[in-house]
Amino acid sequence: MRLVIFGPQGAGKGTQGARLQEKYAVPAIATGDIFRWAIATEGGELGAKVKEYVQAGRLVPNELTIQVVLERICADDCKDGFLLDGFPRNRAQAEALDEFLEERGIPLDAAVVIDVPEDVSLSRILGRRACLRCGRNYSVDSPPSNPWTCDVCGGQVVSRADDLDESAVRQRLELYHQQTKPLTAYYQERGVLRQIDGTGGPDEVFDRIVAAL
Repeated sequence: MRLVIFGPQGAGKGTQGARLQEKYAVPAIATGDIFRWAIATEGGELGAKVKEYVQAGRLVPNELTIQVVLERICADDCKDGFLLDGFPRNRAQAEALDEFLEERGIPLDAAVVIDVPEDVSLSRILGRRACLRCGRNYSVDSPPSNPWTCDVCGGQVVSRADDLDESAVRQRLELYHQQTKPLTAYYQERGVLRQIDGTGGPDEVFDRIVAAL
């Protein structure tokens, strides 16, 4: 199964990606994880380039992002499929991914977009918390069993600084609508779009995704 998953911040992509990874036995790969993987690869030319941008606090350019993602999905653990979260972010990235896969006779199986109203996105993001060690997400409404200690690895659960700034959150949502939301039409044209209502609990949303797939 080869999937991409996208949607506005707070839609639940990370939560659903982890569940889909387990169900379909494919790696769930977030863009941030890919960059860390590239940097950690000893002697990797792409990793060295990514590191320059990350250390300088600059956005990794489109072309370099594409190169890193395509190299990552060539790894052995992706031979039977993958789930990409955070890539593609725009049409150029989507076209590059499709071209790469089709050249190898392994086209994308589905593009899952999780839709939620903006007020739901804002509420979820402002209340979101994450484990510093493993990245698992929690919220103020659904905290870990022990006070802000991760149930999975015991790491510290904290809020991201940029999740507490409502104006910054709104800017990120606007960027999503400008750059990534148009992929809905792109994947619809290609016949692989699976549009999911992201409101409700995680179990409800997961059941909708599985039914759609």
